[in-house]
Amino acid sequence: MVVRRALVDVTPLRSSPAFRRLWIGGVFSGFGSQMALVAVMFQVWEMTGSTVWTGAVGLAQAIPLVVFGLFAGSIIDRTDRRTFYLIATTGQAVCAALLAVQGFFGPLPVGGVLALVAAQSCFVAGGGPAARTFIPRLLPRSQVAAGLALNRISFQAAMLAGPALGGLILGWLGVAACYLIDAISFGLAFYGAFGLPPMRPEGEPARPGLQGVLDGLGFLARSRPVRGALLTDLAATVLSMPVSLFPLINAERFGGDPRTLGLFLSAIAVGGVISSVFSGAFTRLPRPGLVMLAGSASWGVTLALFGLSANPWLGLACLALAGAADTLAVVSRSTIVQLHTPDALLGRVSAAEQIVGQAGPDVGNMRGGLVAGATSGTAALVSGGLLCVAAVVAISVTAPELRRSGTAGHEEPRAGTARRPRAGSDLPPAGGQP
Repeated sequence: MVVRRALVDVTPLRSSPAFRRLWIGGVFSGFGSQMALVAVMFQVWEMTGSTVWTGAVGLAQAIPLVVFGLFAGSIIDRTDRRTFYLIATTGQAVCAALLAVQGFFGPLPVGGVLALVAAQSCFVAGGGPAARTFIPRLLPRSQVAAGLALNRISFQAAMLAGPALGGLILGWLGVAACYLIDAISFGLAFYGAFGLPPMRPEGEPARPGLQGVLDGLGFLARSRPVRGALLTDLAATVLSMPVSLFPLINAERFGGDPRTLGLFLSAIAVGGVISSVFSGAFTRLPRPGLVMLAGSASWGVTLALFGLSANPWLGLACLALAGAADTLAVVSRSTIVQLHTPDALLGRVSAAEQIVGQAGPDVGNMRGGLVAGATSGTAALVSGGLLCVAAVVAISVTAPELRRSGTAGHEEPRAGTARRPRAGSDLPPAGGQP
């Protein structure tokens, strides 16, 4: 019984046909996206032979998310979110199809490939936050954390297996086939989206343009649980993100063995998958804020221990524990955001959460590289882990609302907004179609 309760809670998949369809679509489109990313990196490298250009792929993905995310969130809070998600998904599918066309009929210049990647990321800047608003409307409050954990499993599985599958397809059929599979995978994303009920925001619509963005930022400034959750995530990623240090640590400690280097990222992913599989152990707890703080502090501790470890197997174990802690923190962060944000603001706050999730690791990898360049890889890892723990403790002390935030409570909505309706109140009967 204890083990069964610790396993991932699949109740959302059984109880909500709309969530089940959306989750299945996300699983397949996630695998397609990871395969396409491998293909883009390979194509750009083959065309240029330059790490500067392959690094530009990451910028082409990140910049649109940061620049357009909050404005997209404001639009999401003014329109039917299902319709907006369908438009964003269509845009992503069209970009994937265009990448496939140029792969089959002759490659574009590298700038054209990056332009398509950036265009697709513009649609992700809107589609991602829109999708994040669905779970509180599809599931009861008691199942929100479980639904987020299921989403995390699909993400981790795509991260773990998608690139490997993409490499196999790439070697067998070429880049065009990877792009084509990605485009086809959006068919299942449409399957999930068309199964959703109408999703108009509850309460006062967002004001247009910059005013709506400022309203969202104002809520983040006022809401201590949500602000504390996002700041905790930033502290963990900005201060202690380790990925940019892996090649240096591998050279310093393990003789530059490429097999060891490849295991570093896999170890984090394996830890995340295991934590997701046993997510019932923490998604059923009543205080996601405490779980997030514990997970974020554990992330810092395990990375500091990895920095001190001279044994490769002990180091890999530390990275697996870090991946498990990261899953605890990410699922709990999203739970806090979902349950403590009024529906009328959820698009903008979800966009801010997406930006934090994207920009934090990028800045953290840059910080790690700069510190390591001035000192050593070990110093960068250990100092980053300890700074992460110190920041988490400081946030815990100064934001008691985050520690007390639970799945039962809900902040009062902003004046002029309505409370979120009871989950499922606007859904068709179980098994029916909207």
